[in-house]
Amino acid sequence: MTPNLRARQAADAVDTEELVRLTQKLVQIESYYPGPGEAGMVAFLETYLRERGFHTVVQEVAPGRPNLIADLGTGPGGLILEGHTDVVHHGSLDQWTIPPYEARIVEGRLYGRGSCDMKGGLAAAIAAAQAVQKVLGEPSKTLRLCICCDEEGLMSGVKAFIRAGYAQGFAGAIICEPEENQVCLWQKGAMRIWVRFQGRMAHGAMPYAGANPVPSASRFVAGLTELQSQLQAQSQHEYLGLPWITPTVFQASAGEGQFNLIPDKVQVGLDVRTNPGQDHRALEAQLRALLTASLENGVRGELEVFEDRPATETARETTVVRAVEQALSMLEMPLEYGGVPGATDGTFLWAWAGLPVVTIGPGERTVPHQADEFVGLEELVASARLYAAAAVLMLEAEG
Repeated sequence: MTPNLRARQAADAVDTEELVRLTQKLVQIESYYPGPGEAGMVAFLETYLRERGFHTVVQEVAPGRPNLIADLGTGPGGLILEGHTDVVHHGSLDQWTIPPYEARIVEGRLYGRGSCDMKGGLAAAIAAAQAVQKVLGEPSKTLRLCICCDEEGLMSGVKAFIRAGYAQGFAGAIICEPEENQVCLWQKGAMRIWVRFQGRMAHGAMPYAGANPVPSASRFVAGLTELQSQLQAQSQHEYLGLPWITPTVFQASAGEGQFNLIPDKVQVGLDVRTNPGQDHRALEAQLRALLTASLENGVRGELEVFEDRPATETARETTVVRAVEQALSMLEMPLEYGGVPGATDGTFLWAWAGLPVVTIGPGERTVPHQADEFVGLEELVASARLYAAAAVLMLEAEG
């Protein structure tokens, strides 16, 4: 029997009713952080997968924040299917027309917090792995479910997964994020930056007695517009669009109601998004130069890059890309390329573990983090079938 035929069998073996039930169950388990966290999700899924014959390991990343690793097979050269268990907070409940943890299905859509980002994609990966198990049993190469915590934060889950060696020996990874089932071979890079301004408090009626950091911080933020224009002139990516430097935090106050008191500190937060080929160290140097030029009247400044995620680009010639493209063709699904506007856990699998990654999964990319988040059932099923077929093609590829 050829790999193509077994891949088709695996796609057909996806239990679509169980897939929908599992997605509903995952949405019903609250897993935002701070809050309940991911432990409840991992406890449920570890039992679920172990009872179905998977080899499971729970990796404690931080107190109450575990990863789950679940395997079929034990040989090298296989595939990682990756998803995360955390979701963002539901926000104001009065913004939801359907309760966020009910997992109600309405007109072909499953609603709820995390349904799109990315409990639907995670459930599809699990359903695909079960379908592969039905067709291949214990494959000669390993199919690993990497189920990580803290993707919505600093991605400590996937970092711990890589540091512990769990990404070694694999030929590639499929990141099951909501990307409208487009083949995303590119991901934007990201830098998270704090810029701090230190002045000296004084009475607002006598500003000359202190050192007001607010004007310096304001000049710095105003200068970002020109720096962003320079950055955008360097790169406009076909699938990722323009790079951005976005100030997201501006904190300046000497205390509630203290209108007559110059604060001694200002803190500015930056969310920087870059395209492949753009040098983060060079950009950091430009930001530091802008900071220095913005300071006056005894104000000091410091800049801290506390998270640095490179832009990624996966070559089309890699085995995992060929497997995904072949599976799409086999299932008569559209072959459309795309780019991930943000970073994913795949960023570190690519940058730290050296794995080629394809990001592809169910859900509209603009829906995550909104009220009345949803995933379409047809797209959910299509993703599971795609993952199953691609996994068989990867596991049975020569080499």
